[in-house]
Amino acid sequence: MSLRERSAGGAVEAGEDAAVALAEPDGPDRSLSLLPWDRFSAWLHCVCVVGFDLELGQAVEVIYPPHSKLTDKEKTNICYLSFPDSNSGCLGDTQFCFRFRQSPGRKVSLCCFLDQLDRDLPVYLKKDPAYYYGYVYFRQVRDKSLKRGYFQKSLVLISKLPYVQLFRTILKQIAPEYFEKSEAFLEAVCSDVDRWPPPIPGKILHLPIMGMIMKLRIPTYRDKPGTTPVVQNMHQADAQISLALPTVHEVDLFRCFCPVFFHIQMLWELVLLGEPLVVMAPSPAESSETVLALVSCISPLKYCSDFRPYFTIHDSEFKEYTTRTQAPPSVILGVTNPFFAKTLQHWPHIVRIGDLKLPGEVPKQVKVKKLKNLKTLDSKPGVYTSYKPYLNKDEEIVKQLQKGVQQKRPTEAQSVILRRYFLELTESFIIPLERYVASLMPLQKCISPWKSPPQLRQFSQDDFMKTLEKAGPQLTSGLKGDWIGLYRHFLKSPNFDGWFRSRQKEMTQKLEALHLEALCNENLVFWSQKHTEVETVDLVLKLKNKLLQANREHLPVKTDTLKKLQTHISDIILALPDDLQDILLKTGTT
Repeated sequence: MSLRERSAGGAVEAGEDAAVALAEPDGPDRSLSLLPWDRFSAWLHCVCVVGFDLELGQAVEVIYPPHSKLTDKEKTNICYLSFPDSNSGCLGDTQFCFRFRQSPGRKVSLCCFLDQLDRDLPVYLKKDPAYYYGYVYFRQVRDKSLKRGYFQKSLVLISKLPYVQLFRTILKQIAPEYFEKSEAFLEAVCSDVDRWPPPIPGKILHLPIMGMIMKLRIPTYRDKPGTTPVVQNMHQADAQISLALPTVHEVDLFRCFCPVFFHIQMLWELVLLGEPLVVMAPSPAESSETVLALVSCISPLKYCSDFRPYFTIHDSEFKEYTTRTQAPPSVILGVTNPFFAKTLQHWPHIVRIGDLKLPGEVPKQVKVKKLKNLKTLDSKPGVYTSYKPYLNKDEEIVKQLQKGVQQKRPTEAQSVILRRYFLELTESFIIPLERYVASLMPLQKCISPWKSPPQLRQFSQDDFMKTLEKAGPQLTSGLKGDWIGLYRHFLKSPNFDGWFRSRQKEMTQKLEALHLEALCNENLVFWSQKHTEVETVDLVLKLKNKLLQANREHLPVKTDTLKKLQTHISDIILALPDDLQDILLKTGTT
């Protein structure tokens, strides 16, 4: 059973139709059209301009649209995370991204609509309600007319969406022009975004921005993992398309992993197990790309712990994440400040990255380094850890990528090979778990319309381990090693907890849906005629609650089933005395 498998039904399709209607304000149901700035909010929370003030330091100069809300804590985080550390020496233009916690208590006006779009995404692209992403275009150039001698400014897109390539592309198009034209240009950009269709997964989207049109497709959970339906094939009708994005979220894996070429399998294990990991890099561009590459290497599994593509000593979680009074948390941090080499030297796994340049020759074999050898941020690139991998090293992938370097294979092709390798490794690992968890589902014959839906059986680590002898990863992977030890460690990790909760929720909803279908297949009117009015009224109220639950939780039920249930409810009510009919018809479904 693959990770992508999920029960789908009319409820999802109905939601998608609503999203499409929302995308077309002049469509058949104009009442569904969005309010001003709602389209913008589906893509971005706001746009910020962060400048440097000699007296105040970094400061948010502009927030657009003006009504966008940010707490003081959020503004402070954005200020410090939007500028590289002074030691980075980033002259010219630099792009990177960061991630920060959303202050609690804020409501989202488009919550239901955005939730529907979120449900159709692959699990690793779903929004985390507790975090924002910041996508930065930073410019630092000499300017003698300024007291400081430098022009320093960042244009920052704040969004819930993890579409790093999309927002990177947008910034590359608009930021240079913004630095020349300023406020009015920014307003025009935001007006363009407010005319975009919603970010509906699976649809080919055309997004106009300042005279150009981007063509792209957001993945859905129905896509086969490892395949990206490429947005190409420019037809004559696409003559006005300026740019087709092959991906909205993927980073250049090979470029990111090049400095630690020989340790990719060990890094995959560390990320899979949710181990504390620090990436030390010379600039935010390198740190953010590498952290995002690490998080994506266990796809299609979702990395369930916190990760910070760029983390500074001013971050509101700095003390929480660097304290020595407790074990380092399950988090991946990307840092550039030399101070962290001392502050985080007690962390168990540190990845040191140099400048991300593609090798012109085959990288040399580099051994894993001992943590005591990591003195400063100037230490040589490599992985500093005492971790012993559970699995034997896969020499084939190393040879394949080395051959690519020798043959000057394009980096895009190298990244495709690496992504496929990680995907096959992750799927070989997770398929036995999927198979075992599917066996916890009660048989359909156990579902009775007149009893509550049966419960899922409990997950037993011992029972699962017994299945590995005949149906373990050896069926799909030739890798040898201590797979049992790897599973035992994984079952204690946040990634297992997040994955299992998600599967549990899906299976419980499937049971509820099957129970609903079983009810709909009964002759409920005939049943009500054989029972007392009190029992019949009780049945009607329970059926109404079932209908509410199906809509509220978006159970994987066909639209016809819901209509059939509504018909049953109406027929039962009409068979009752008039006084009861009036009461039950007035009893809303809220």
